[in-house]
Amino acid sequence: MTSGQFKPVPQIIMELPPTEQQKLFNEATAIVRHLEWTDIVQLTMLVMGSEALQQQLLAMLTRYFTKELRAEVQYSD
Repeated sequence: MTSGQFKPVPQIIMELPPTEQQKLFNEATAIVRHLEWTDIVQLTMLVMGSEALQQQLLAMLTRYFTKELRAEVQYSD
């Protein structure tokens, strides 16, 4: 990350090497593994309906960005 340069999270994830993308996928999968879903629409609905799941996924991403990428995370409304 370049100091002072803002990039949205989806863009950063898309620019990661495949091995790092897989690492994030594995961590996210571990969080939602216990859910029963058949497609991405249903999974999205389950996550969006659960503040606890949202917080877990956000914490996982924040940890990854701050520790692995040494990036500063800023939240906006």
